Amino acid sequence: MIVYLALGTNLGDRLQNLRQALAALPPVAQPRRASAVYETLPWGITDQPLFLNMVIEAETYLAPQALLGELKALERRLGRKEGIRYGPRLIDLDILLYDEAVIDLPDLCIPHPRMAERAFVLVPLCDLYPHGRHPHLGETFEALRARLDCSGVRFWAGPEAVWPFGPYSEQEVT
Repeated sequence: MIVYLALGTNLGDRLQNLRQALAALPPVAQPRRASAVYETLPWGITDQPLFLNMVIEAETYLAPQALLGELKALERRLGRKEGIRYGPRLIDLDILLYDEAVIDLPDLCIPHPRMAERAFVLVPLCDLYPHGRHPHLGETFEALRARLDCSGVRFWAGPEAVWPFGPYSEQEVT
């Protein structure tokens, strides 16, 4: 299955946190392509350091709930501690899309329930999948992004800055 995952970090060496998360994903999820890395304003709790955010396209053999469990375990292995919701974090891994699935469970909603209102998600997602359609809203991700204030999202680095699998190529499927 093809999944789109959001990665975010605002503590420590943020670029290295993204590299480590990407390197640790296989075999749970095999990254295929990555967006650029964007520095973004905090969302929710604004009195905290700026984030680095990105989105990846990956392939997984896991069912959605199993993938969520593995991503949460990976966050803990990489040093994430439980804290205030929307507060500072070493690494955050979220499932945005899981193939064409629509899932509404107490612990997992796909598509991610707030992705359409978050520029820090839609800007990098549009690097990879601008013409994809939001399963509930029916609009392209590009159209959803166009309605948002994206002034708090600025380019930080290309995907090659965090890609731990050798030279980065948009056509690469690892």
